[in-house]
Formats: sequence, structure tokens, C-alpha cells
Amino acid sequence: MKVALKILLDEVKSCEVCKPFLPRGPRPVIQLHPKASVLIVGQAPGRKVHETGIPFDDPSGERLRDWMGIDRATFYDAKKIAILPMGFCYPGTGKSGDLPPRPECVPTWREQLLRQIPHLKLTLVIGQYAQDYHLANSPPKMVTETVKAWKKFWPTQLPLPHPSPRNNLWLKRNPWFQKELLPILQSQIKMLLPDS
Repeated sequence: MKVALKILLDEVKSCEVCKPFLPRGPRPVIQLHPKASVLIVGQAPGRKVHETGIPFDDPSGERLRDWMGIDRATFYDAKKIAILPMGFCYPGTGKSGDLPPRPECVPTWREQLLRQIPHLKLTLVIGQYAQDYHLANSPPKMVTETVKAWKKFWPTQLPLPHPSPRNNLWLKRNPWFQKELLPILQSQIKMLLPDS
């Protein structure tokens, strides 16, 4: 890893830009290496991830790994998979789940971090905030509409619903997602990460 990238990652890890707004204080959680070919873009770390400092170290992560057809070792190999949520720190809890990601991360860090991963072949774009940013050339839509239009973005980007257990009802209402889309995703992941 280049010295400049190591310095940048150290700066991200010590970032306190939104400290006054974070109920548990800052703890940026990302995974990044310049060799990564798959990028996962989520919303922001949840409470459990904040505690462990490991991205997707929760039931959402278990489901996401299942969707991708990979094990933990592959998922946490930064040379294969980069993880760069829209907000790097746990934003706290609201009335119906976690609060939105803090907006400060995008202008402060996002573009310079994305430039550090030039070999990306596929970006998994999870949830509304990630889709609004990464699929910006597409008119804003509800997550379901965007995921149903996945072929428009394939094969370089794939919009996904959040893998949270809170979305069990969404998965029941949209059986096509598991039957049609996930086998294609898993096949592509096998092609991009052949040693997995």
C-alpha cells in the first residue's frame, strides 16, 4: 500500500468532523485497498459495528455475504473487497431505526477515497442514500423501483435493498430478487474473485 494512501486512511480513522453530532463519538469504519475489484457502499455503521469496528459485523453482514455467495475471509480481504459506507460512523438511532448517515463524510472524504481504488469492476449500492449518490445520473426513485431496474446499471453497479432483518417483509414481497437477481450477482462475484 502506498504511503500516501496509508496517510489518508490514518486521517480518516482519526476524523472528528461530526463528533458533536455522534451519540457514541466518532469511530470511522471502512475497508479499502487499491487492489479491490468489488466495492460495497452501504448507509452507515450500526451500533454493533461501531462497537467492534468491523464493517458489516452483524446480521446484515451475514445476509449480505450470503447474497454474494462468499465467506467471511473473502469478505474481509481488503485486496478483494472495499467497504465504503456513505457515513463512516454510527449516526445514532431514530424512531424507526438508525438515523441517516452524517452528510459530512461525502464532501470531506468520498472522492479522494474512491480515487484510491482504480480497479473496481462492480459496486454494490445498498439503500437509498448510497443509490442517490452513486446512481446520480438516474432520477431519484424508491429503493424497490431502483432495484427492479438493476439491469440499467449492470454490470458495473448493482442497486440492492438493505440486507437488514428489518427488510424481511420486502424480501417476501419481492421473491424475484432472490430467484432472479442473486444467482446473477453470485456468478459475477465468482468471476471477479475466482479464488473465493
